[in-house]
Amino acid sequence: MNINLSGKKIVVTGGAGFIGSNLCEALLDKKNEVICLDNFSTGKVENIKPFLSNSNFTLIEGDIRNLNTCLGVTKNADYVLHQAALGSVPRSINDPITTNDVNVGGFLNMLIASRDNKIKRFVYAASSSTYGDSESLPKVEDKIGKPLSPYAVTKYVNELYADVFSKTYGLETIGLRYFNVFGKKQNPNGAYAAVIPKFVNQLINLESPTINGDGLNSRDFTYIDNIVQINLLSLVANKKSVNTVYNAAYGERNTLNDLMSFLKYYLSEYNPEIKNVEILYGDNRIGDIPHSHASILKANKKLNYNPKFSLKQGLEKSIKWYWKNLKNE
Repeated sequence: MNINLSGKKIVVTGGAGFIGSNLCEALLDKKNEVICLDNFSTGKVENIKPFLSNSNFTLIEGDIRNLNTCLGVTKNADYVLHQAALGSVPRSINDPITTNDVNVGGFLNMLIASRDNKIKRFVYAASSSTYGDSESLPKVEDKIGKPLSPYAVTKYVNELYADVFSKTYGLETIGLRYFNVFGKKQNPNGAYAAVIPKFVNQLINLESPTINGDGLNSRDFTYIDNIVQINLLSLVANKKSVNTVYNAAYGERNTLNDLMSFLKYYLSEYNPEIKNVEILYGDNRIGDIPHSHASILKANKKLNYNPKFSLKQGLEKSIKWYWKNLKNE
């Protein structure tokens, strides 16, 4: 990835999480100083263990719901990559208060800390859930519907707060609406596991996965390396490209049935029995968007974003990692 970014001090909130730890790795590879803030509610020490001996890496165990913690980690930093959040639509439906406290209250704390410590640019994880009940495809940044879950509400509020801080305080912000990100270090376990690692884990163990709905719901599945690329590009983008939001996706959609076929195909190379695992179907999940497909024209034009990995290419790389890390669990 030929992005000129080195010698900077960069805060990654949620840095021990799936996306955050991949960002930490990329930033360290480019010789930046990385401050990782995580409370380990969903992040894992294993994700950042290889970095702990790196003199350019600092781990601070803390919570974005504490303003003093946020002020401390951003002191003398150049940039913030804000990834810390409580993800998952079902989690937010089960516990909207905690989701709001973390995703809205914590987000506001990080904005205030970034403003007060004169952070040069605040790049944050937004969400495709913001498109809500909008049926238009592909999804274009300035056309959204009403949110379908508490999680979606919190991520939309993030965008509103970022816009206000840009206009009122002059803080440069960029929001990246992530579309179904997957890849190495993504946790397959727990009630709120993302669909790809969960399905992979079940297939490896010859268990029948359950698809919500008839399998025709579609998603713009986005491999983690594409997400790393757009985050780094956001840090170095010119000032004409800031104070807005971008779709962070590959720009194509596949049904859940397509996804399952690909997973079985790639995994069966490791164990032919996986081809014969039965796929089950259940009810549609409350709060889910039926179809998700991003236009990435804006990001391509303004950030020079050019994602390298399709769903198939990303799955092939991810499954190698999962087979190595999950088959002996």
